Amino acid sequence: DSGVKRVTDADEIEQLLKKESNAFFLDVREPKEIEELGSMKGYVNIPIGELERRMKEIPKDKTIITA
Repeated sequence: DSGVKRVTDADEIEQLLKKESNAFFLDVREPKEIEELGSMKGYVNIPIGELERRMKEIPKDKTIITA
């Protein structure tokens, strides 16, 4: 098991964030997409195209939840 769990429902993500007190919610969409579609409270936005160069901003000691 790689420890990866696929979650596709916003309600399921919300429940996971409540359950995981040590979670980091990473939204990899472009800011325009978030503006149009919205996101959830507490997200950190690092667009997928910037992810590789911004990896240091992602904590290594937390559960990462991505959208």
